[in-house]
Amino acid sequence: MMGSIDKARVLGSPHIGTYVATTDEVTLVPRGVEEDFRRKVRDVLSVTDIIETSIAGTSLIGIFVVARDRRIAVPDIVREEEVSELREVGLRVEVLETSSFNALGNIVLHNSKFAIVHPELNRDLASRIASLLGVSGFVPRTVGGIPTVGSAAVVTDRGGLVHPSASDEDVRKLSELFGVELDVGTVNFGIGFVRSGLVANNYGVLVGELTTGPEIIRIARALKVGG
Repeated sequence: MMGSIDKARVLGSPHIGTYVATTDEVTLVPRGVEEDFRRKVRDVLSVTDIIETSIAGTSLIGIFVVARDRRIAVPDIVREEEVSELREVGLRVEVLETSSFNALGNIVLHNSKFAIVHPELNRDLASRIASLLGVSGFVPRTVGGIPTVGSAAVVTDRGGLVHPSASDEDVRKLSELFGVELDVGTVNFGIGFVRSGLVANNYGVLVGELTTGPEIIRIARALKVGG
């Protein structure tokens, strides 16, 4: 295994995945984020392009954004000035008419190969997201019966961690779709919605500061880091 794993907090919160979106090239963080978190992004995720932003005037970037490389999809509740700022720093930003599915980060789960989406997401919208991400395909499905698939799992090109409600068969099928081995686990002392406390790319993993030692061991094994 390569890469590293470390604990972190954002704006004093262990729920780092709700505030942060990362790719292998860029990390979007809330305005005023701690310098310690910036350092860990550089050291652990190997990302030097750290961009402070907001989405719809909030700090909840991880909930609203879907991203790969320097391409991001945002819901149409985003403010014009936020889009302009992101485009000015070289990001390709696609604003999607999302109606009741504003929390794009919660309804899309992907790596560079494949994506799964909320079962009720409009197919045309899902196709636009898949095209932006450059994945080979997508399917609507749940993770362990949970439709908000982006909140219930994290997957990279090295591995993945999914909500503990996922059955062995569910994990097997998801592993097949994404082309990497997945495992179940929790973050921040027992939270099954792992995305809320986990930020990962192909280089490393940051977890919420309440994540326990046994949880970290399982996360590191699932995402193939830390060894």
